[in-house]
Amino acid sequence: MKIVKWGFIAAISLISLFPFYVMIMMSTYYSEDIFKGLPLVPSDYGLNNLRTVLQTDFFRVYANSLIVSITSVLLGVTTSTLVGYAVAKFRFRLKRFLNYFIIITMMVPTQVGLIGYIIEMKNLGFGNTLMPIILTWSAWPFGAFFMIQFMRDTVPNELLECARIDGAPEPLIFGKIVLPLVKPGLSTLATLVFLWSWNNYLLPLVTINNSKWFTLPLFVSTLGIVHRTDYGARMAALCMATIPVLLIFLMGSRSFIKGITAGAIKG
Repeated sequence: MKIVKWGFIAAISLISLFPFYVMIMMSTYYSEDIFKGLPLVPSDYGLNNLRTVLQTDFFRVYANSLIVSITSVLLGVTTSTLVGYAVAKFRFRLKRFLNYFIIITMMVPTQVGLIGYIIEMKNLGFGNTLMPIILTWSAWPFGAFFMIQFMRDTVPNELLECARIDGAPEPLIFGKIVLPLVKPGLSTLATLVFLWSWNNYLLPLVTINNSKWFTLPLFVSTLGIVHRTDYGARMAALCMATIPVLLIFLMGSRSFIKGITAGAIKG
């Protein structure tokens, strides 16, 4: 049974990694040669594709994506944690309404409020900058909902009451007691925000038309020359763009899985 289990896991892993392997192989081919067949062996055009990418503003675009993703993680995790702590561990008027409101907003497709959000950002003077891509994480319903459920199950009310009886102020309770208990949840949210903001394409597409502020998804979609799309160079750029995503997931995979499961288990 153990051999069958590990064989099944190995097969699923190979199937999952096969698209990444094909992407790497495509990055070594001349653009037109990619369509002659499924590239399973490397070609000799990889350095030329890499040179084509590096001759552009790739590093500036890379820096834009890093700024967006890191700032989005800080903003999204902070607001979600504060909302989760307030709703899960405090009693106040309209608490039930706020909880239901968060759930309802999760059901609304993002595209429904996209036009209003763009108009709002333009009126605030943030049009054609990175701010609209970052500020969207300041009101993240899934993150708030996740932290509400996580804190309800992992932060004992008795522990908070004991700290309050001892005279500890709320900021100290939050920083010294609550945050250490919800570290798996914070790691999970940070991983999700980084991955989603790094791969975000729709919002940058409709809010940015200046190549100075392009993020990687936009940059890759426009890579090429007039009347010709350079798919080989695009694959090379995608390979380099995938590196931070793989590193983040590999480093946070254990905490990610622990955070996903911890909130669903009581006791």
